[in-house]
Amino acid sequence: MSDDPAFVRRTVTGVAIDVRAQPRARRTALDCAGGTLKAAVAAPAEDGRANAALIDLLAATWRLPKSTFAVTRGATSRDKVISIAGEPALLAARIMGWTKESTGRDG
Repeated sequence: MSDDPAFVRRTVTGVAIDVRAQPRARRTALDCAGGTLKAAVAAPAEDGRANAALIDLLAATWRLPKSTFAVTRGATSRDKVISIAGEPALLAARIMGWTKESTGRDG
């Protein structure tokens, strides 16, 4: 559990992740820098479109079903908490694998 990225918290029903979202970005991207998960989405922050784009991005990046994601805090804020339903250890391991891969590639 101590190997989990700083933005991941295991819960009884899965994991919760802290993410800083940037709507109306030039390009869609997911980045982990300094223990912070940052997501840039091209969709505007109107009618939940940026939140939907954020879930699409996370689901595609981590190869998880979109139906397992939910915005649990910060629906209208840049700082959000996203819950992902499933086996906490497996979810944390998948996210950790992506984190190591992305930071290894970039730096």
